[in-house]
Amino acid sequence: MSQIFVLSLFDPQADLEMVGGKGASLARLANAGLPVPGGFHVTTAAYKQFLAENDLQPRILRMLQDVDVTQPTTLETASAHIRALFTQSSIPPAIAAAITSAYLALPTPYSLLPTPSLPVAVRSSATAEDLPEASFAGQQDTYLNIQGVDAVLDAVRRCWASLWTARAIGYRARQGIDPDAVSLAVVVQMLVPADAAGIMFTANPLNGRRDQAVVNAAWGLGEAIVGGLVTPDSYTVNKASGQVVAREIADKQVMTVRTAEGTEEQPVSASLRQSPSLTEAQVVELGQLGAQIEALYGMPMDVEWCLANGEFFIVQARPITALPPEASMSEPEIAPPTAWPMPDPKSKYVRASIIDLMPDPVSPLFTTMAFKAYDAGITRAMSDITHSKALLPEHFLTINDYVYSDTRLNGRQMWWTLTRMLPSFPRMIRTGVSYWRENGRAPYVETVRRWEAQSLNNLSATDLLDGAREIVRAAMFNLTAQMVWMGACAGSEMLFTRVYNRLVKRPGDPDATAFLMGYDSTPIRAEKSLYDLSEWVRAHPDLADHILNAPTSGLTIHLSTSPSLLPTPYSLIGLTSAPVCKLT
Repeated sequence: MSQIFVLSLFDPQADLEMVGGKGASLARLANAGLPVPGGFHVTTAAYKQFLAENDLQPRILRMLQDVDVTQPTTLETASAHIRALFTQSSIPPAIAAAITSAYLALPTPYSLLPTPSLPVAVRSSATAEDLPEASFAGQQDTYLNIQGVDAVLDAVRRCWASLWTARAIGYRARQGIDPDAVSLAVVVQMLVPADAAGIMFTANPLNGRRDQAVVNAAWGLGEAIVGGLVTPDSYTVNKASGQVVAREIADKQVMTVRTAEGTEEQPVSASLRQSPSLTEAQVVELGQLGAQIEALYGMPMDVEWCLANGEFFIVQARPITALPPEASMSEPEIAPPTAWPMPDPKSKYVRASIIDLMPDPVSPLFTTMAFKAYDAGITRAMSDITHSKALLPEHFLTINDYVYSDTRLNGRQMWWTLTRMLPSFPRMIRTGVSYWRENGRAPYVETVRRWEAQSLNNLSATDLLDGAREIVRAAMFNLTAQMVWMGACAGSEMLFTRVYNRLVKRPGDPDATAFLMGYDSTPIRAEKSLYDLSEWVRAHPDLADHILNAPTSGLTIHLSTSPSLLPTPYSLIGLTSAPVCKLT
């Protein structure tokens, strides 16, 4: 019996063994009547025939013998050698002919281009992926906006080679998957010219609630979201009622767009950056599609979708493999901490200065990389300015994941502060700005530009980690170099305030801040108006509860659109409109 190298995307024979996890899932969705773009599968039989005719499998297995999953360099070396084998090998004529015929037979409903140049997406589909017990998402390659027979054949070969990325080799080894048992199919689909795209979770991945779906959306093709290049809009939908219960509209700075050579990331226009990428009706429609997909699979699903000319398309669906236990709908999703233990009850911990830039809880990765970089930066800057070895405490610690600063100084640190740092204040004021520009900002800008010019796809995991560390160190020193002159300014303000309060101020005199900021400036009036508004809100518990629980971005959108679109908490307190604070 002859080998089957190509199958229609909707072919009932398209099972896991023949077309891989992604391909089998798309076939299942399409045959259930869901809107899946047309295309075809390049089967695992084609991959195996390619290996056989080029005698690759024995050489692949030999190269994997020296792999140690605890040593990333061994994974990178094996991957580079294996992928080079694929680049040097030819696709057998029978396979190339089958792929060419299937590509040229595709219709052109999404493009005005002639069939020989029809843009397609070429996606890897491994036999050990998109399974309920393990997630292999993103470990093999996808190529978008591929046009022409030669480009499609080359993309298929590159997808085959991506079965042997360092990440995929290591993950399969840790999962105990025999490298001789894995295979790869390829899905070739007509590329939808997406106006917007994103990911939908048919259960809430943050709190585990199965009664909610979460939709992430951004402009353009979906690769910017999948690759983590853009912060998407987020919509939370009540699955039973179809109501959008929460939405957060992000500042979407980049989008993936088609180009003559493939795709690239481009800036989003100013008019779209903070505009919702989906209407509420579209979110509801997408939620309904998610409910159909979840019912088809009988489990919560992670769905990739795109929107073109007002019509939704599903381009991938896989089980959610890391969903937290379902939260009780009668309890708060996350109970706020009630205990704030001080590491040392005798010390004093504050949230001030640079910590103002960290209003939210921070991640373990941030504490690991940024804290040490900041301490090293401030020590270097103060040593340079004072011409002495700076004796400074570790600046940061976390309490309930919030950043605090320990204000306590030991005897040596206090002595250094009095004898070295305070006498250096005049020098800080004179040279602080130039010191920052030359030693902080300029190296930071150069570091960022150098890494922006790198092709990240060609870097090893070790190189990426080194790059992240270098950028964080440069960023933190840029920040601490600013603190040299900002600290001098703050110290001058503190000194003036204490001298004024103790030696000059008389009953009825203005506070020291009046001499520094003015009596009744616009910023001060804005602060007073905000205070008056907050006091008014506090007096109306229903309104206060709404404002405390609604996302800030949602409130901003409501207020900037029209008062008539507000969710009417004011009606609960007998008002027809919100008060207006006007600055005059």
